[in-house]
Amino acid sequence: MRIIRTIAELRDAVRAAKLDKKSVGLVPTMGAFHEGHLTLMREAKQNTGLVVVSLFVNPTQFGPNEDLTAYPRDEARDAALAVAENVDILFAPDPAEIYPDGFATTIHIAGLTDVLDGASRGAHHFDGVATVVAKLFGIVAPDVAYFGQKDAQQVLVVRRLVRDLNLDVRIQAVPTVREPDGVAMSSRNVYLDPAARQQATALNRALEAAAEVVEHGERNAATIEDAARAILADAGIVPEYLELRTADDLQPITVLAGDALLAVAARVGSARLIDNRLLRVSA
Repeated sequence: MRIIRTIAELRDAVRAAKLDKKSVGLVPTMGAFHEGHLTLMREAKQNTGLVVVSLFVNPTQFGPNEDLTAYPRDEARDAALAVAENVDILFAPDPAEIYPDGFATTIHIAGLTDVLDGASRGAHHFDGVATVVAKLFGIVAPDVAYFGQKDAQQVLVVRRLVRDLNLDVRIQAVPTVREPDGVAMSSRNVYLDPAARQQATALNRALEAAAEVVEHGERNAATIEDAARAILADAGIVPEYLELRTADDLQPITVLAGDALLAVAARVGSARLIDNRLLRVSA
């Protein structure tokens, strides 16, 4: 595996692979690898000829009171895990390589970014995500880019970015990977002490409770949300949001008909965690 830090060197490597008729897979990450990240790498390795994993803690998607400085970083550990997954290139640039002096362009995607995490974290968050992803697509020119379904809103934002800007890349969403206790794998799980870790299991249990009432025929959105909120309340968790929205464009729902996304975000101990569940019913 090559560790590459400059755009020019990465472009040369990708160009050589494409001349060799290899397809290119990109796994964008902020590091602190866990099994969710490794699953994305395996999916990319199975389906593309050259796997590029970006490791970049993107400062533009963090707000002034968020955990940019505390975000877990261990490049040596991440590199060893990537080697074990047969990754071809680990792209680990300095912030100045991605955002040089005078950088003045931001991509804003209206609508999708106004709700859920966009409303909770602020417009800057998805502006930062969309901008850095667009830059990575421009740098790597991947055939396929892999994202985890745990970040369901991010997946929708990236899909809209690709559609609206006519970018020639396929977005592959990979199902959420969970710990044995049901907690969705996240780099921020390292912030959880044992008590908070146990409390965090309520997020998945809340989503399961909502799915169960849907399976029993409930279609009223408020009632479905209340089933999930009751589990969180029993665990002493007050969500930043818990909302049922359309799965493709995050419009509000009053009656469930077709595919919907139940998304939740909550502070648990010192960690901010997100999770979601896709609910499918016949229209």
